[in-house]
Amino acid sequence: MSFNDDEQIISTQDSGSKPIPITPGRVQLVSIHNNMVPLEESKLRVMLEITGGGSTNDRPGLDLVAVLDVSGSMGGEKIAKVKTAMLFMIYKLSPIDRLSVVTFESGAKRLCPLRQITENSQKELENLINGLNASGGTNITAGLQTGLKVINDRSLSGGRSVGIMLMSDGEQNVGGDAAKVPVGNVPVHTFGFGTDQDPVVLKAIADNSIEGTFSDVQNMDNLSIAFSQCLAGLLTLVVEDLRLKVIRYEDESTIEQVIAGSYPQSKDNANGSVTVTFGGLYAKEVRKVIVDLLLPAVTQEREADVLQITYSYSFQGSPFEANPATITVRRTGKFAEQQERPEVKIEETRLRIVNVIKEARKMAEKNELRNARDKLVEAQNSLGDVDDKSNPMVEMLASELQQLLKMMESQKIYEKQGRPFALSSETSHDRQRFTTRGDQEEGPRPFATPRMDKYLEQARSFNKEPSKPPPSVDEDVQEEITANPLAPVIGAINYYLQLAIKCLLAIEKIINRGL
Repeated sequence: MSFNDDEQIISTQDSGSKPIPITPGRVQLVSIHNNMVPLEESKLRVMLEITGGGSTNDRPGLDLVAVLDVSGSMGGEKIAKVKTAMLFMIYKLSPIDRLSVVTFESGAKRLCPLRQITENSQKELENLINGLNASGGTNITAGLQTGLKVINDRSLSGGRSVGIMLMSDGEQNVGGDAAKVPVGNVPVHTFGFGTDQDPVVLKAIADNSIEGTFSDVQNMDNLSIAFSQCLAGLLTLVVEDLRLKVIRYEDESTIEQVIAGSYPQSKDNANGSVTVTFGGLYAKEVRKVIVDLLLPAVTQEREADVLQITYSYSFQGSPFEANPATITVRRTGKFAEQQERPEVKIEETRLRIVNVIKEARKMAEKNELRNARDKLVEAQNSLGDVDDKSNPMVEMLASELQQLLKMMESQKIYEKQGRPFALSSETSHDRQRFTTRGDQEEGPRPFATPRMDKYLEQARSFNKEPSKPPPSVDEDVQEEITANPLAPVIGAINYYLQLAIKCLLAIEKIINRGL
């Protein structure tokens, strides 16, 4: 059976925008590194930061599939919380968006095709959600495959973004292994609901997609909040298929390694390049990449080009490739030892703590809780040696370690709470993308964007008063434009200013070499 009966988008007065020509400046690239290197063979660490633009007034329409566990264990309060969380999402979407709902228990069922969000369809979707009932086993594989089929069979797909949000409260006990289902280029975001979830499988599903995440929702009251944070990202997509490419300069540098979390890398030995594929990037979301270079010994002082950087992306189906940027350092015999830049040191600390969390989890899986706790305590103590202890990331890391320590007080507590918390933390840091974890609303919020912060408050209010719909995404965008009228054009302005500066620096370099 084909699912090509998705509704076509009918323009309404409020649905807004037509596709516009792609403009540069949708992302910003910054490099952070020391600019003086001795004449001897030396190592140079470069940190690159890619930040998504702040304007989403021309975002692509979203095709979202909610894949919901309605097995027998979801009865009572759980299914009620799912209904509230889904209603929040239905109210947030706009007429350029479409929503399909898939449920699974022993089998899977598509409850509706991709529906354009209108006043009438919102009411019909609300009735559909309020009619959900729980029964049967847990066939995550069938639910995931059905959700993917809804996306892949669409008759209208050009220029649109996609996403699957899959929620389950238990272990798969019917069907095959969902962790082995190929998901292609579809972002799949999974949510473990309650304390009987299967976080290993849910994280594996998310890891199978380039930019998917796994959120741990142990507190049933927080499902609306968890959904809201994922939706805030999907509704603020600024680019798709983002790729960063770094190329060595022959005879001037060698790329020893590129550190970019779990994002896939491809190497071209012929030109000494490495390409990192990130997928989509949300507004104000940041990706940090560390590039370690080895610079050969030289005999005289001079300026040296050591790394070329470029990035590319697509937006509403149109490709864009930025002009290459070059990192230049001064090779000098009058070298004074330079400290690593503070921003780089904080990122190094984050990467080190994340590795500790992974090692501690592996120990806990072997029933080595004492060793795992010792590892976490050692990491906690090491944060006391960080120069900038008040840095928000350092405070977040300290909070994560403290929470995980509490969840490793016994093997039983670890298996119920610590394991999903640690796996969600790992996927968040590997993807540099916010995920909900634990049973608390408060706590670490690394990688959260401004829109996520806004939706957090809206979801809290909606939980208290579900009869009062939250503002729509269009109202959110209008509020942001009113607060910052230049937001839609500031990215392009910055891009052209940076391009002009690069040209001036290149001219200066040519003149200096001529002298």
